[in-house]
Amino acid sequence: MPVIAPMPAARSGRVPSQRDDADGTPAAGTTVDHLTETYRAHYRSLLGLAALLLDDTASCEDVVQEAFIRVHSARNRVRDPEKTLAYLRQTVVNLSRSALRRRILGLKLLSKPMPDMASAEEGAYDQLERDALIKAMRGLQRRQREVLVLRYFADMTEAQVAETLGISLGSVKAYGSRGIAALRVAMEASA
Repeated sequence: MPVIAPMPAARSGRVPSQRDDADGTPAAGTTVDHLTETYRAHYRSLLGLAALLLDDTASCEDVVQEAFIRVHSARNRVRDPEKTLAYLRQTVVNLSRSALRRRILGLKLLSKPMPDMASAEEGAYDQLERDALIKAMRGLQRRQREVLVLRYFADMTEAQVAETLGISLGSVKAYGSRGIAALRVAMEASA
């Protein structure tokens, strides 16, 4: 039977990685404190981003929490603390896509689709207009919807949208203009 030798005792402190500064301190983007501050400052905005891509609050909260967990576990790969929020936004978008895929697959497997039931409070004009906008947004292509949500609801610049989605700036502009044109047609048709 083979004998497994014990691990050698660790030298003082942690092992410096290639991302550490010359004096042995971790890179700024890798600290748990920085991620905690990012959580406190941007949790609500990321929740709002997920809410625009998904349709129920519980899923939105799950997606944002999972995004923070994933970025926390990969925090040693973040070299620039300014990119932490961009990583979080991209992770929220990707996890929202995955949640929608799972939901669509679940609906296909159901024998009968569940009917959409409006609540009694949805009589106000603003709510009706919002419902029409959401319906029109769901009719857009996936990329058009993502660009419009990030650009106008998350108030990101075109460059930030391009970085978050991993597409070129020209693609952001093209998806945005086509999406707005399609929204205009859909909203006029519903009016």
